[in-house]
Amino acid sequence: MVTFLAGGTGTPKLLDGATRVWDPAEVAVVANTGDDVELGGHLVCPDVDTVLFAGGGVLDRETWWGIADDTTETHAELRRLADEVGIGTQPRYLDAEAQTAGREIARWRRFSGVGEFMEIGDRDRAVHVTRTSLLDEGRTLTEAIRALADAFGLDVDLLPMSDDPVATLIHTAAGETIHFQEYWVARRGEPPVDDVEFRGADDAEPTDAVLDALADPVVIGPSNPVTSLGPMLALPEFEAALSATPVVAVSPFVGDEAFSGPAADLMAGVGRDPSTAGVAAAYPFADAFVLDTDDPTELSERHVERTDTRIDDADDAERVARACERALTAVSDAAATDAEVAE
Repeated sequence: MVTFLAGGTGTPKLLDGATRVWDPAEVAVVANTGDDVELGGHLVCPDVDTVLFAGGGVLDRETWWGIADDTTETHAELRRLADEVGIGTQPRYLDAEAQTAGREIARWRRFSGVGEFMEIGDRDRAVHVTRTSLLDEGRTLTEAIRALADAFGLDVDLLPMSDDPVATLIHTAAGETIHFQEYWVARRGEPPVDDVEFRGADDAEPTDAVLDALADPVVIGPSNPVTSLGPMLALPEFEAALSATPVVAVSPFVGDEAFSGPAADLMAGVGRDPSTAGVAAAYPFADAFVLDTDDPTELSERHVERTDTRIDDADDAERVARACERALTAVSDAAATDAEVAE
């Protein structure tokens, strides 16, 4: 068995090739849920759904969001109605009391559906309605996602990081506190970041299924260390579990250049060096790293495999996945040698 930690698009892209290297039936994927929002009463799980739609063969691979060739009639009408009455289409948070009332999994991340600042496709919306309704029927988030995974014919075991609410909140240099989705979707990552908070993480727990998955070797794809992995690492027991198992991480940087997304700005905002060296410092539990052949970073105390880490298609993903496999083998061999010496 091997377990992948998924946030953003990096790990879903890697999974395209990883399932050529490992038997999909032997692969678990733990997905970040800190980016989740409740929009118009429906729970939207972006990082979960990227894996769900990719594995189901329906992902829009131009945007790495939503379902390919989906219609957006409901979304368009919501925005038209808001414009007609002069309300606007900016993010609209529910009030403080509503943020913690009712459905607990959606705490601190509730938005009105008026104007719908995130584009939700019509088929995509059916997934959110189904997931939310399963929760309202009494299922856990893990159970609801497992039902959806079955509906999409996933071969891998897809798990949310927790059945408890964790909200990724961005504290801006202007003194605002906004949800990650407002920061990234509505404001295009423009506000300078002063800090990042994972609200609820201290009281949330990884599920037993997640802890079981973390007992197997772990691969961290080229994901954003702050908002893709940070919510997971903020959970009690999570980092300790990673420290007890072989872990290989793929850097989302080449030196100090990020492949894509807001990783550099977010790392700088929380006081970390926005670079491969900064990623290594953020992952003290990682035994090995996969770095790009052009990355000048030297990690003398970790095993390093080098390859072209850009992932544009499934063949690229397989190349990087095989580097991960080599790294895990090297770590396991080294551990076996150390055990023999100790005896």
